[in-house]
Amino acid sequence: MGVRSTACLALAGLGACGGGFRLDRFNGETGPLYAAGVKELSLKHYGNAILAFEKLATDLPARDTLLPRAQFLLGKARTGNVEHLLAAQAFNKVAENFPEDTLADDAMYESAQSYQRLWRSPELDSQYGTTAQATLRTLVGVYPDSPRLKDAERELAHLDEMFATKEYLAGLYYLRRKAYDPAILYFKTVVKSYPESQKSRDAYLRMVESYRVIRYVEEAAEACTAVRQRFASDAEVQRTCPPVVAARDTTAAVLAPVVAPRKP
Repeated sequence: MGVRSTACLALAGLGACGGGFRLDRFNGETGPLYAAGVKELSLKHYGNAILAFEKLATDLPARDTLLPRAQFLLGKARTGNVEHLLAAQAFNKVAENFPEDTLADDAMYESAQSYQRLWRSPELDSQYGTTAQATLRTLVGVYPDSPRLKDAERELAHLDEMFATKEYLAGLYYLRRKAYDPAILYFKTVVKSYPESQKSRDAYLRMVESYRVIRYVEEAAEACTAVRQRFASDAEVQRTCPPVVAARDTTAAVLAPVVAPRKP
C-alpha cells in the first residue's frame, strides 16, 4: 500500500485526507460521494478516491447500479496509487460479481494489466505473469465480442515473449555451465511453446550448438533444418546452418562451427 494511502486510511475515522475532501460530510449520500470520488480520481488525489470508493463498495446494496462502477473506480484509484495487487483484487470483484455488466470485460482486462505490472522482468518469479495470462485467456473466451479483444491478444503476445525469454535464459544458464541436456530441454520449450516469439530463433541456434558439442549429429541436423525453414534469410542462421554445406556433407556441417553462446 502506498505511503499516502496508508496515511489517508489512518485518518479515515476523521473523514479527512487533504485537498478539502472529508468523508464525513456526505452522511450516507451515495450519489454525492460517488461524484466526489470521481472528482478526486480525476485530480489524481488517489488516497481520497480510495476512501470514497471503498466506502461505497462497503455501503451500496448488492443490486445498486453504482456498485460495479464504484468497485471498478476503486481499482483505478489503487492503480494510480501504485497498489497493483489491491487494484487487481478490486477489478476481479467486478468481473466475478457482475459478469453481465458492461464493465466486466474492462475489469478483467485491467486486472490482467495489474498482474502484469507485478511481473516486471522475465528473471523474476512468473506467478503474477501466469495469473495475468489466465485472466486474459478467460477474457478472450468469455467475451469474444469485447472491444478489449485486440488489446487482450496484444498483451497475450507480450506475455508469450516474456515467458519465452524466461525459458531461454534458463537454457542459457545451463549451456554456459556445459549442462547440455537441461539446456536443450529449455530451448525445446521455447521453440515448441512459443514458436512466434523473438527468442525462438535464438533457442534453435543454441540448441544446434548444444547438439554439436555433445556430437548428436542427427539431432543437430534436424534442428538446423527447422531453423532454416523458419528463418531462411537470417544471417546468423545461414552461418550456423549453411544449407549448401549441409546438403553436401551433413556430418561435417552439423559438427563444424560450434559458436560460443551469445549473451542474451
